[in-house]
Amino acid sequence: MTNSEEIIMNSKMKKTISKGRFLWLLMFFLLPVLAVACGAGEKTAEGYENVEVAHLYKHWRKGAEAEIPFMVLDVRTPSEYAQGHIAGALLIPVQELANRLNEVPRDRQVYVHCKSGRRSERAAKLLAKNGYSRIENVLGGIVAWQDAGYPVAK
Repeated sequence: MTNSEEIIMNSKMKKTISKGRFLWLLMFFLLPVLAVACGAGEKTAEGYENVEVAHLYKHWRKGAEAEIPFMVLDVRTPSEYAQGHIAGALLIPVQELANRLNEVPRDRQVYVHCKSGRRSERAAKLLAKNGYSRIENVLGGIVAWQDAGYPVAK
């Protein structure tokens, strides 16, 4: 083997090793991070799950026929709710939730949403802290619901 052939071979080996390291990094570090960022449905440390609007929609469109009893809790303001809401949602503004917990059933899965996700996250934490175990925080809120083309009631 000549010197130039050795150099070419070493160059190819380095490229192969670099590709291998990249795939290793992708599989073991980036994919789990992406799964969490995309709302893979695992419970948070606070005791609730983050879910995409498509998950809620699949459950919501089944209505009373759904295998798991559920409710949709809208924690926005009354004026936001009046502009458009998910049909059948119970409105309890996040500021009032602590005093109205008795209105949220404990025997159902509770999908909590707001406009974009911040208030619903606060509400989900509050529910979990008060012993609710089947809480789903809807990522992106009503904005994501509408962006997906799902129906709203007024």
